[in-house]
Parts: sequence; C-alpha cells; structure tokens
Amino acid sequence: MTSPERIAEHLVLPGVLTAEQAAETVAGILAVQREDGALPWFRGHHLDPWDHTEAAMALDAAGEHAAAARAYEWLARHQNGDGSWYAAYDDGEPDRVTDRSLESNFVAYIAVGVWHHYLATGDDVFLDRMWPVVYAAVEFVLGLQQPGGEIGWKREADGTPVNDALLTGSSSIHQALRCALAIAEEREEPQPDWELAAGALGHAIRRHPERFLDKARYSMDWYYPVLGGAITGPEAKTRIEADWDTFVVPGLGVRCVIPNPWVTGGESCELALALWVMGESDRALTILQDIQHLRAGNGMYWTGYVFEGETESDKAMWPEELTSWTAGSLLLAVAALGGDEATVAVFGGERLPTGLEPDCCGA
Repeated sequence: MTSPERIAEHLVLPGVLTAEQAAETVAGILAVQREDGALPWFRGHHLDPWDHTEAAMALDAAGEHAAAARAYEWLARHQNGDGSWYAAYDDGEPDRVTDRSLESNFVAYIAVGVWHHYLATGDDVFLDRMWPVVYAAVEFVLGLQQPGGEIGWKREADGTPVNDALLTGSSSIHQALRCALAIAEEREEPQPDWELAAGALGHAIRRHPERFLDKARYSMDWYYPVLGGAITGPEAKTRIEADWDTFVVPGLGVRCVIPNPWVTGGESCELALALWVMGESDRALTILQDIQHLRAGNGMYWTGYVFEGETESDKAMWPEELTSWTAGSLLLAVAALGGDEATVAVFGGERLPTGLEPDCCGA
C-alpha cells in the first residue's frame, strides 16, 4: 500500500491532490493490478493495451517502478507474433480475448511507456529486454501507414487492414514513434525508416486534415495533435483557442463529444497535459481543479459526469465506473505540472527527436 510518505512532491498540487490524496489514488490503481501485471479498466472489466500502458506510466510517476515493470512484462509475454496485441482482454486474462481487432495506436503506445519507464529508472536491462517488443510493435504499426503518411486505424481479426485513419490515433502514434526513435538512439541502433515515417505522419497531421476521418465532434481530435507533439508553438495555441468554448465547460471539465452534456475525466486530464506542453500551466491547473468533482471516496475517479437533464436527478456520474486509466491520466498530468523528470521529458519533448518534417512540406 502506497503511503503519503512515499509520495513525491511532484504529485502534490494545490486544489488537486494532497500527499494523502495522491497516495490514495496510487493505491487505487495498484488494487486494480492483477498479480501477473495486467491493469484492466477495473477488476472484472476489460484491459486494452493503451489504457494498460497509461496506468503503468502513472505508477512510474508515483515511484511504483516494480509494479510498472510487471505491467510491461505482461505486454512482453502476451505480444502476438506479428508485434501486435488484441484490442481487449476480459479482466486482463490473456486467454479471454473479447476483441480480436488490432488497433494501431494501441500497439504503438508501448514505446511511450517503455521510454518513460527507462527515464524514470535508468534500467538498462529493462530497456534491452523490451527493445525487441517495441521494435516488433513499431513494425506492425508502420505496416498500416498510408502513402499520405497517416496510419490506418487497425487490422480486423482476420488480418484485413482498415486503412481509414483517425487523427487522435495517428497523433498518439506520432508521439510513440518519437519515443521509439529515442529508444533506438539510446541503444545506438538507428532506424532511418522510422524517422521518415514519423516525419511523414507529422506532416499529414499538420497539413492534411482531409486524410483523416472526420471526428471533429470529439474533443480528442481537437487537442491530440498538440499532445502528440505534431502541432506546436503559435499553431498549437491557435488550434486550442479556436474550439475552447466548444469543448470546455467552466467549473466542470472537458466534453468528450459535442453536443452531449457530458464531461469526462480522461479528456480533461489530457487537455491539461496538452496545455502544459504549450506552456500554459495556469490553465492546465484550472482544468485539473475543475474535475475534482469526479473524485470518489476511494481516491479513484469517475469516468464522467452528465451535467444537464430535464430533472436534477438526470444529472449523474456516468457510466458508473472508476477506471485505472482515468486515475492514471490525472496522475500523469499532475506529475508533468509538478516537474517529474521522466514525465516532463516524454510529454514535453525533451530527449525526443525533432526536425523530422520531410522535404515535401508543400505537398
């Protein structure tokens, strides 16, 4: 059980977490983790590889490195022969697959988690052990890259590629490719094809929105190009300002999708992290403070809140679930604002490759 004494200063944030509250949240995630390292959404629900990794990163941010390592070892043990993982496993049970599709951004995210764990621990043995896992995952993902640079959404259970690209997923993959390149550089195993792929992907995100499915109703498509590092500087600020009033509900958090009157913890925390990436820590802090109404008595966080209805009773926490990844996203956002070195490096871009834009900038 994590104690307040073990909680680092970077997980204490005014109006968001005290040391006691942070310890309670970390303990809540640890309670979800199975002995084999799996981190389902909550016990009895499914595990997906992306959210599993997000929760593992939060454990590293909290200093629970052994627990995080077990999560990555679970991925290593259960990686498919083609480098992928299935989209969903019942309660994290590897023999009970509930969705056999293979989603590209789910597969790619391990590179972000592995790089984060290495920066948090300096564990060279871990990095060596995970390198083949990351390599195979990246190769699977790049097998879905389209001529325009975007990454196809997934392969169906029978292997059929779905070449339509999601902006949110491709933006997450953009960050993952840069982390994979950082791992390759650390190991002195350059991957020039990955550099070209990351450059083409970033160019597609910045300059060719028509290459992605139109999901503009979803807040993730709004902020993820910034969070994933593809859009930066004044362009990032312009993008965020353009739809701020569309997605942000003052005092409550961030809508998941318009026009639904539903704010969600995960999207709110990710927006806060994107704001921090832009250098807007004050607004990031406000978002994190606004969603503390989602905090449950055990230190975990409700997925979301319906804030409108015909009657007062129609307003409610919904769905009634306390997910490891929502708590994990909160801890990671707090860790970034608090200056945790590994989290700052991964999301702030330190020690990640730059200058990957291809020469075809006018294309």
